[in-house]
Amino acid sequence: MKITPSDGSVRPRARGTERSLARRAELITIGRKLFADTSYDALSMDDIARQAHVAKGLIYYYFHSKRGYYLAIIEDSVADLLSLAAGGRELPPEQRVRRTIDCYLRYAEDNQAAYRTIVSGGVGFDTEVHALRDGVREAIVATIAEGAYGPAAVAPLTRMGLLSWVCGVEGATLDWIARPELSRETMGELLVRTLGATLRAIGDLDLDLSRPASPTARREA
Repeated sequence: MKITPSDGSVRPRARGTERSLARRAELITIGRKLFADTSYDALSMDDIARQAHVAKGLIYYYFHSKRGYYLAIIEDSVADLLSLAAGGRELPPEQRVRRTIDCYLRYAEDNQAAYRTIVSGGVGFDTEVHALRDGVREAIVATIAEGAYGPAAVAPLTRMGLLSWVCGVEGATLDWIARPELSRETMGELLVRTLGATLRAIGDLDLDLSRPASPTARREA
């Protein structure tokens, strides 16, 4: 997922050495933690440089501006999440849906700061940040729809039903990583079952839509 910031900043091209690429990745990792714990407006470039233990000019060199830095952090986090959630194409549909949900929860559990950044942002109303978040939602909807119905175009009713489920998953997952009172396995099963209810509602409203295999069906031993 690529975007061009409206403030004129440009994503840095790949630098010539592995060291510089590693340095950029290190700055993004540091930025994930900084922006997860502190709001965008509350962090100045001086604050970022001091906490990252680098010269401020180095951040400008790689990211051109604070906003360019922030967007690069979100893009990197989004790429990690989508790479995990969209895999398993070789699996049967029901197993792929379960895998997608489990990978989503694993990512949120293991990368809590990054997940909060993706879902909650931190810049207030920023169209590009929201576009990245919305892109995650649409990608998850497409992955679930393909796992449930096959590689067909997502009908408007299906998209809206699954989008409603995904938005609910985001809120529930944020609460779960803040208060991990349920195991990941139990949380995943809960989300699978609510997805099953969503798919049944979609099928009831659109009788022409082929019914998917129920995601609540157990794997055969």
